[in-house]
Amino acid sequence: MKLDGRRESGNVEDRRKMGGTVGLSLGGVLVVGLITLLMGGNLGDVLKNVESSGGIGSQAVQTREFTAEEEALAKFSRQILASTEDVWSAYFKAAKIGAYRNPTLVLYTDATATGCGTGQAAMGPFYCSSDQKLYIDLSFFSSMKKQLGADGDFAYAYVIAHEVGHHVQNLLGTLGQAHQQMARMSKADANRVSVRIELQADFYAGVWAHYEKQMFKSIEQGDLEEAIRCASVIGDDYLQKKSQGYAVEESFTHGTAAQRMRWLKKGMDTGDLSQGDTFSLRDNQL
Repeated sequence: MKLDGRRESGNVEDRRKMGGTVGLSLGGVLVVGLITLLMGGNLGDVLKNVESSGGIGSQAVQTREFTAEEEALAKFSRQILASTEDVWSAYFKAAKIGAYRNPTLVLYTDATATGCGTGQAAMGPFYCSSDQKLYIDLSFFSSMKKQLGADGDFAYAYVIAHEVGHHVQNLLGTLGQAHQQMARMSKADANRVSVRIELQADFYAGVWAHYEKQMFKSIEQGDLEEAIRCASVIGDDYLQKKSQGYAVEESFTHGTAAQRMRWLKKGMDTGDLSQGDTFSLRDNQL
């Protein structure tokens, strides 16, 4: 992905020096949390499992200098966020949706306070609708590579664009409506709604990629394949089979590998928000 000379977003809070931990390593925390969430657990389950594994310790001010790789990832994240700002601002204007409000990206280490409670690295990158911020511990990208074999700058960009996709859902009112429905449902039914939320965010990430390529000509040979490969290894079925040898469909919260790849690619191909209604489809149509 060609980003030389591209602007960096100013809507970034860098809290990485505010965190430091003892106890379970970050890599271990990520694995525990990722498996817990993708097996149908919730944030409470993640925190309980992390605690039982030794915890992540308490926050302390860091004095270490960041490595060149960490700084490069931080710059990359700021550039991708800037791209999403440009793409979605232009799309909202052209579609007469209204003004696009930029989210804030928070870079942190291990744990941080959020409008949705304490954010943990174990949760992976996430979006909080209460404060309209997306949170990323950059070590997640290393874990993607080591634990899942998902690597490449465009795969990382897809992760950020997916979380921005949740922000788009929030601005359009979709996310709030879905969360209200989930609060009145059984866990199994709420999981089915969650799958639709996540697949639509994948679709929106694809829409971003469609216009990123069109507006900036930055996408190179192999980039789109990186994102699709990433989508394939973060499907619920793939991760559950990898961790326990079998998959439990009722516990899916993000969609299967095939579904995630399909909706990401559909967004890339169409660039049309109206093609991304995952909520009115039956389960076998997703």
